[in-house]
Amino acid sequence: MNDKIEQLKKWIDESDNIVFFGGAGVSTESGIPDFRSVDGLYNQKYKYPPETILSHTFFTRYPEEYYEFHREKLVIENVKPNTAHLRLAELEQQGKLRAVVTQNIDGLHQAAGSKKVLELHGSILRSYCSSCHKPYPADRMNKGTGVPRCTCGGVIRPDIVLYEEPLNDRIVDEAIRCISEAEVLIIGGTSLNVYPAAGLINYYRGNKLALVNLSSTPYDSEADLVINEKIGKVFSQI
Repeated sequence: MNDKIEQLKKWIDESDNIVFFGGAGVSTESGIPDFRSVDGLYNQKYKYPPETILSHTFFTRYPEEYYEFHREKLVIENVKPNTAHLRLAELEQQGKLRAVVTQNIDGLHQAAGSKKVLELHGSILRSYCSSCHKPYPADRMNKGTGVPRCTCGGVIRPDIVLYEEPLNDRIVDEAIRCISEAEVLIIGGTSLNVYPAAGLINYYRGNKLALVNLSSTPYDSEADLVINEKIGKVFSQI
C-alpha cells in the first residue's frame, strides 16, 4: 500500500463523518462507459452529438431518436456493483459514511446496499409521464421499441436530469448540508468538469479532502490528498 492510500485509510479509520462524492469513474469498473474519456460517449460519432440528444429540447422534439440512443447507450444489462460501491456501503453500515453524493444514474450504489444516496442527476431506474407525472416501471422505458406513452397519451421519460434542466433543489440542498458538515470528503471517479454538480465541493469546510481519479482535475491544487489511481484498486485497500 502506498503512502497516500495509507493516509486515506487513516482518515477513514479515525472518522465517523465521511461523505463520498462520485462520478462516472466509479461505475466504469462495473462495465458502464463514461462520457468524457477518449472512448466515452461524447467522443463517439452519432447523427447528433450526445450532448444534444440528452437535452430537454431534443427529447421533447425528437422522442423517437432520443429513445433509440437511450436504449442503445444508456441501458446496460447485467451490471453489478464493484469494489468501490461495496466498500462505501460497508462504511455506511459501520456508521462512518454519512452520505454518497453521485452524478451517476445507474443505481449501483443502492444495489450495493447504500441507503443515503443523493442522486444529483436522477436515475435511469425510474420513469414517469412527462405530462401527468404518473410513475412507471423503468422497463416500460428501457425495453421495447418506439416511444413509451402514458395512459393519458403523454411521453414517458426517464427520471434523469437532461441538459437544460435544473437539478433537484431538495437533493442539492441536502448534498450541500452533508458536504459542508463532513470531516472527510472523498471525491472519486470524476473529472470535476460538470457544473453545477462539481461546484458543490466548494461547500466543504474541512481539511481532509481526498481526490481519487485516474487523471488530474481542476481541484487538485485544493485537495489535501490526490491519488491518481483506479478507484476500485484504492477502495480494495481501505
